[in-house]
Amino acid sequence: MLISKELASAINDEIGRELFASHQYISIACYLDDHALKIVAKLFLKQAEEERAHAMKFVDYLTDVDAKVLIPAIDAPRAEFNSVEEAFQLALDWELKVTGYINDLMRLAIDMNDYMAQDFLRWFVTEQREEVHTMDNLLKVCQQAGERNIIMVEAYLAHQ
Repeated sequence: MLISKELASAINDEIGRELFASHQYISIACYLDDHALKIVAKLFLKQAEEERAHAMKFVDYLTDVDAKVLIPAIDAPRAEFNSVEEAFQLALDWELKVTGYINDLMRLAIDMNDYMAQDFLRWFVTEQREEVHTMDNLLKVCQQAGERNIIMVEAYLAHQ
């Protein structure tokens, strides 16, 4: 095996978090669709696909280094929100948490002198910058538009 059991276990935990994020973003997309925000809903469905792809990158890495993949139980996502802004804030908060988890994985790989894992994890470090930036901008646009004018977020995204 080309990876420590500790790092493999931590990566398995991250697989669960990535799959949870995929489910959460599907749930947010459904909430947005219920509010006739079709473009934003599609954005969250795309994000859900990305999160699943991230989980699969981790699965592929573990199988490549001959580690056992043990996917943890996935909690049910939150389905109800008091506002669109609250849903966007949840997404941003989650991406900030995941950034911390990815940093923890990188720190563990560094501590263990696992250069292969460090190389693999660099992609996720960069990806998290993009994910946080996307959710932060979406939240800012929502806050500027205000809940009563949330349809303006649709117009903003249509021009992106």
